[in-house]
Amino acid sequence: MPGFHQYESGIRPFNAKAICGICQWNEEDIEMDSLRRKILATGAAATAMAAVESAFGQRAGNGKEESAAPMKFYEKGPVRIHYEEWGSGFPLLLLPGGGLSSTINSLRNPFPVIDELKGEYRCIATDLRNAPAGHSVGPLDPERPWDMYTDDHLGVMDHLGIDKFAVMGFCIGGPMVWNVLKRAGNRVVAAVPCQPSGWRPELPTYNYDQNMMAWGPDLVKRRPEITMDTVQKFLFNMYGNKPDFVYTVTRDFVRNCKTPVLIMPDDAPPHPFAVAMECAMLAPNAEMSMFPWATKERLPIVLRQLHRFLKAQTART
Repeated sequence: MPGFHQYESGIRPFNAKAICGICQWNEEDIEMDSLRRKILATGAAATAMAAVESAFGQRAGNGKEESAAPMKFYEKGPVRIHYEEWGSGFPLLLLPGGGLSSTINSLRNPFPVIDELKGEYRCIATDLRNAPAGHSVGPLDPERPWDMYTDDHLGVMDHLGIDKFAVMGFCIGGPMVWNVLKRAGNRVVAAVPCQPSGWRPELPTYNYDQNMMAWGPDLVKRRPEITMDTVQKFLFNMYGNKPDFVYTVTRDFVRNCKTPVLIMPDDAPPHPFAVAMECAMLAPNAEMSMFPWATKERLPIVLRQLHRFLKAQTART
């Protein structure tokens, strides 16, 4: 596994200088190591916070606690996916952010997504399979991690009898949007990667590290039939096996993708601006929002652009 080596409890990234025998640390190395520790600690705290929020029974939408309603599930074999619907109109599949811990609750950020869109669209969202604070469960498929999740998303749309739809994905939902386009591009009329995840060369093992520290151990604790060896293989094939770009598709795929795409970039450690910009430049029918946009003053402008984009593309169907 290039870029990784085995140690007592599994796979971890190595420092290329040390492996090559150049055991010198400069100031940049030290700063990057400190940055990595801070980032990983923040990721673990976010996972814990998601679990706490779920315990209080909060639901997506206006962010207020609501009385429990019967949950909706799509089931296929050992897979059971929790999904919800809001509003009416053209179907819009929403892929929440939050990494592998993403749930429907995550749609309260970076703006109240459901409240913003349910007045014009039939919004559908799911808890990600095996998210610690969610209600979707199923086995891990270490050989096809991204496709495993796309199976769930397309399965829900098939279950609901939906053929054509638009898709909007946040954070990890960005790579998932591209995978939906790869798998079912003839069904998608418009796509919106919002604050999309991607590979950042200065933090090459960030996503692997974060999930090995928080998501993986939590999953094994809850699901003893899943081993850390399986988790390691799953995460390596998801984030460590020749990682590049948006993880799920190649630049050639984006260059040849005819689906209209609106990219709403970010520039946090897991959301590299450079990758979002490259997608916007490659995709022939792409447009991009201003950046930064997630501020009180600029958000209304970008939301108007989002509504115009979705309306223009869905009206053609």
